[in-house]
Amino acid sequence: MFPASVFKLDNGLTLIHQEMITTPVVVADVWVRAGANQEPEPWYGMAHFLEHMIFKGTATLPPGMFDQKIENWGGVTNAATSHDYAHYSVITASLHVKETLPHLGELLLKATIPEDEFIRERHVVLEEIRQSHDDPDWIGFHALISSVYQHHPYGRSVLGGEQELMQQSPEIMRCFHRAYYQPENMTVVIVGGIGADSALELATQTFADFAEPCCDCPQRKEVTKPILSGIRRQELFLPRLEMGRLLMAWTGPGVEQLHTCCGLDLLSVLLAEGRTSRLVRDLREEQQLVQGICSHFSLQQDCSLFTITAWLEPENLERVESLIRLHLQDLIDNGISEQEIIRAQRLLCNDFAFSTETPNQLAGLYGYYNTIAQAELAMTYSWQIQSYNEKQLQKLAQECLSPNHYAVTVLKPY
Repeated sequence: MFPASVFKLDNGLTLIHQEMITTPVVVADVWVRAGANQEPEPWYGMAHFLEHMIFKGTATLPPGMFDQKIENWGGVTNAATSHDYAHYSVITASLHVKETLPHLGELLLKATIPEDEFIRERHVVLEEIRQSHDDPDWIGFHALISSVYQHHPYGRSVLGGEQELMQQSPEIMRCFHRAYYQPENMTVVIVGGIGADSALELATQTFADFAEPCCDCPQRKEVTKPILSGIRRQELFLPRLEMGRLLMAWTGPGVEQLHTCCGLDLLSVLLAEGRTSRLVRDLREEQQLVQGICSHFSLQQDCSLFTITAWLEPENLERVESLIRLHLQDLIDNGISEQEIIRAQRLLCNDFAFSTETPNQLAGLYGYYNTIAQAELAMTYSWQIQSYNEKQLQKLAQECLSPNHYAVTVLKPY
């Protein structure tokens, strides 16, 4: 049973509310379907850049005033952008949410994007891009997803590129803002010490005065989902690299096949989470061929990603990749023990339980799922995980984790 209430306002905005009477805190999250996936080709990096510019004020709220007002009430703000969403939040005492959330709403609906602030903040974003290029793990991962997704938006960096950012203007950003920061693209999540009537009244008043949509914003081209055929390999040589990197990736379905995605989560834990998982036990603990190894499944709206990453001496790269392929083949041929699947299910269900304890965690969970699908799906996760048996997982490995069809990126020092 879904513990929160979902309201659809008259203007199309979705409100999700859950009261937690034991906490004096309220988390107000705003999720917008305005991530990097929505960017048309000339405007790469626009979604993330706009996240920065949202906080540069409105006609009645000068730059810096929002942060000052929130901090004066003892609140905390945060924001993030991914391919699937832009996300803004305010955490404040229950007594002050009626004074704080309206300011966030004003920024989101009425951002003026002044030209002088635009030029100033562009330098900040450009520096963020340059700093990311000094991080070998960032370089490796983005080379990998570029190889996996190629022409799909998931293959681009959310930060954009320097050349694209220099071609953007405040007028173009205002157009993108008016096109996507509309009520039908927004989910407002309010969790904590506030009742349903108060939350509904506050959201209705705060998110009422939207700008007219922009019709001049070019639409992004529709692209087909990527297919990995054979082994797609690339090697990068980086200066001052102390440890080699091996990154391997497979694609999975999007959130529309959530049951399959949950199974891939289980396979990720089974392979490389904890000292008794297959890859960690063999490659790190017993053979000591890697300094570290992990596996991760990233649920996405359209085409999810399964990765295995190892940090190791460069001379072991080829051997470790071959051993990982052998482990996958063994998984496909010989299946999974009951003990392994019980361990993986217990870990994931416990992690999920631990991630739904605070208002902040719940607001994030509801907002993310409602942005890429429907909020109610979030609370089916543990049931989906528990529903798998050994044969089903073996079949899933056969379908999704072929040792002969994947992308691999190798980082070596020079």
